[in-house]
Amino acid sequence: MTKGWSRYYDAAKDGAPRETLLLALDLFEAEGLTTGAERRAVDLGCGEGRDTAELLRRGWRVLAIDAEREAVERLRARTDLASGAAARLEARISSFEEAEWGRRADLVNSSFALPFCPPDRFPALWERIPSSLRRGGRFSGQLFGDRDGWAQDPALSFHRRADVEHMLQAFQVERFDEIEENGKTALGEPKHWHVFHIVARKL
Repeated sequence: MTKGWSRYYDAAKDGAPRETLLLALDLFEAEGLTTGAERRAVDLGCGEGRDTAELLRRGWRVLAIDAEREAVERLRARTDLASGAAARLEARISSFEEAEWGRRADLVNSSFALPFCPPDRFPALWERIPSSLRRGGRFSGQLFGDRDGWAQDPALSFHRRADVEHMLQAFQVERFDEIEENGKTALGEPKHWHVFHIVARKL
């Protein structure tokens, strides 16, 4: 699997921050959260760091978590990290199941990563996300739908629309787009995508 992730990191290294993250950050800024504020984000499954780098650029303090050592090494080696970012970045190697990030986060971001949590561990992982957010904090990220092309993989988590809507009961939903289409993976392989793109504010 490590070799497979290396290929993904190579393909994704020049990718832009995810649109769901950008929307969440813009919504915070529209609320008047100034650059000098002490803002804390958790980036679950940070990968090579495209989202973490944007958070740091905007002045956030970030806990970046990934199960792959290579991901954390690539994140720390990025040449586009904002000046002084090292003092605001904590990078931790941990699986979703074992990850701990405390409470009172302003943002939990997880771009295309949560589906890689094993199904039997997913409910406990999801429960920790709203519990860790302060009131008015946000979740941004993606979940895979039950018609996704990888849905037969027993190691990954997939959800029906009704289940996702139920999971978001603790939130004011600010973006909820269900996309189903044929496309390609980051490695250029054909794939049928069934994805929920989510930005939601904790009530």
